[in-house]
Amino acid sequence: MSILGNRVVRIEDPALLTGAGRYVADIAAPEEPLLAGAVHATFVRSTMAHARIVSVDVGEAAAMPGVVAVFTAAQIANDLPPEPLPLGHPSMARPYLAADEARYVGEPIAVVLTEEPWQGEDAAEAVWVELEPLPALIGAEMAAADSAELLYPESDSNVVTRFGGDASPELFKGCEVVVRQRVENQRMAACPIEPRVSASAWSNGDHHHLTVWIATQSAHAVRDKLAGAYGLGADQVRVIAPDVGGGFGAKMSAYPEDLLLPWLARQVDRPVRWLETRSENMVGMAHGRAQTNTVEIGGTRDGTIQAYRLSVLQDCGAYPGTGAFLPYLTRMMAQGCYDIANVECVTRAVVTTTTPVDAFRGAGRPEAAAAIERAVDLFAAEIGKDPAEVRRQNLIPVDAFPFTTGVGSVYDCGDYPEALRRVLSEAGYDELRAEQERRREAGDEVQLGLGLAVYVEVTAGPGKRESEFAQVDLEPDGSATVYTGSSSHGQGHATTWTMLTSEQTGITMDRIRVVHGDTARVAEGKGTFASRSVQLGASAVNGANERLIEAAKHVAADLLEAAVGDVVLDPTVAGGAFHVTGTPSRLISWAQIAAASDATSVPLSIAHTFTTDRPTFPFGAHLAEVEVDTATGQVRLRRFTACDDAGRILNPLLADGQRLGGIGSGVAQALTEEFLYDDDGNPLTANFADYGIVSAAEMAPVTLVRMETPTPMNPLGAKGIGESGSIGSTPAVQNAVIDAVAHLGVRHIDIPCTAERVWRAIGAATS
Repeated sequence: MSILGNRVVRIEDPALLTGAGRYVADIAAPEEPLLAGAVHATFVRSTMAHARIVSVDVGEAAAMPGVVAVFTAAQIANDLPPEPLPLGHPSMARPYLAADEARYVGEPIAVVLTEEPWQGEDAAEAVWVELEPLPALIGAEMAAADSAELLYPESDSNVVTRFGGDASPELFKGCEVVVRQRVENQRMAACPIEPRVSASAWSNGDHHHLTVWIATQSAHAVRDKLAGAYGLGADQVRVIAPDVGGGFGAKMSAYPEDLLLPWLARQVDRPVRWLETRSENMVGMAHGRAQTNTVEIGGTRDGTIQAYRLSVLQDCGAYPGTGAFLPYLTRMMAQGCYDIANVECVTRAVVTTTTPVDAFRGAGRPEAAAAIERAVDLFAAEIGKDPAEVRRQNLIPVDAFPFTTGVGSVYDCGDYPEALRRVLSEAGYDELRAEQERRREAGDEVQLGLGLAVYVEVTAGPGKRESEFAQVDLEPDGSATVYTGSSSHGQGHATTWTMLTSEQTGITMDRIRVVHGDTARVAEGKGTFASRSVQLGASAVNGANERLIEAAKHVAADLLEAAVGDVVLDPTVAGGAFHVTGTPSRLISWAQIAAASDATSVPLSIAHTFTTDRPTFPFGAHLAEVEVDTATGQVRLRRFTACDDAGRILNPLLADGQRLGGIGSGVAQALTEEFLYDDDGNPLTANFADYGIVSAAEMAPVTLVRMETPTPMNPLGAKGIGESGSIGSTPAVQNAVIDAVAHLGVRHIDIPCTAERVWRAIGAATS
């Protein structure tokens, strides 16, 4: 019986649950001699959203107890130029420390080094920064206005990128019904339990060999950034990502603070550590979403959708990194699951005086799903048809794959009608509609709302050629070590890679070790983001295992005095064993293979890079049931039903964990979470007391419906699962809230659907 497809308990958990996990903040001398005598960095941050930096006085801070040094932008300018921008005007490059202007609350202006971390808090407050206020640009619509002040005068516009060309005036020609709606996809904070943290140390008595410990999703990407910044070769930089306490996209690489630490260590000739506070994390770590969209959808009165346009306005924050690229991903998925003849998506991304925006669980794809799923509900309401029926009528049929959308995305495979059917059946949709009608007829104060979303997303993309590295070594005792370029921060890669290796080789799981997140031990790697790990990382392990088995057959052939072609591996024998086909009486174990490999000169350390030509497109259907108190606007999620198809599932337990986490994130966006600024750019939700981070109290029973449609894009048939839950759940809950009060005349409510927003919408509709 195959171990794959079974609910195998995570092998990572015992260490994490017993306090044996090792995070960056846990690593110290004498465990790591390179960090002996480390000083601690504390950053002085801007208290204004936009200001000219008149002066920075460090005199008082430098004289305080425990202070080793204080540095400002002027001291690093010649040594450490900003990273070049892939998108945007060169003047928009993000500095390590702000020099002339501060462009968001929380931007680093100076850094204090102290013997103890608590001394840094006091010293940072003693750095006197004189700021002269400049006009704040809060929100993408303000920044995009023709009359807006330029955040970067060297550029001729606040617009950083445009994708999709111009809108066609003929798109909706011939449509009987056209519906238009502005849809807000609010700014969110990533909120990992472990904030940003790193440490840097130079070794070998010089400044040419650097070791960095950092909480990141891609150790090799950080290594390459550091090597470029400091003029070093890749072999001169070692990056270690130990246990990582959550990433959600916001830890994809390194931040300016991380990249500055080696420079600081070089100045004081001591290691430097940095651990931010939660308040710093809320304003300093990249935010997500922050899109203002306009949907236009048209079709016939009998329910056929003929045309759809999505106009995207992306807020990049103060510096245009990944935020400027996110609209490309939104455009890529604009059409959703629907067979629509005419589709357009036009985008703009602008800079504002707010925290920079980057990838966050879904990175552009949840925004696309939220827009199209809201549009379909609006269209259904306009023509007076049930939203489930409109979806059934317009979903891409199963025999249309591979399917090319109106914006050029090529979906690999899917069965969208079946996913919808399974969810409606599991939830008892017809009975729920009947219950809703009874409540409406009775005039109940608490009304029932049902919300649907049928989504598709892209994983292991968006590039046409994506790859990942793996290496499998047979150890002298017959055990195995798997080296992976994927980086685990909660996904359970060690369990999955161990299962796969055990399945292929027969080596028992307790004799397989997985190594990741150390550039000195893993030759190369891309990391973990875009839900890429199983389909790329596990496929790389799969290929390395296959090549290891083939190499081992040559050794076994010598031992068995047989032709290589006659030797087979039987992984069902305890520990795995080789024998001649049809003659299992004499078995050669992996330990015997390892012992004999030197004599046969057959290398049993096998590296493999798996490359795919196209991404995959997971899909699913979600149904949310909510109760809305029409007197107060209070929303309660009653039940949630989800079908998420990510191709072949290697471990349903791990996949379900990813699904539940994603659904929780999506529900939070729909109901509670929003990062807000006032008109002057001051954060209003910069701690967990004000920012509505979701908890178990806001969740409801979740029914997970299983469905697997294997993809032809990799040997495992797997697609990504890490972000699916967050893509379908948000529009499902939003649609449910609006559905609960639609009979009162409410047409639309922006997320998060807080009690106040719902109450105001009801009041406006009934007044």
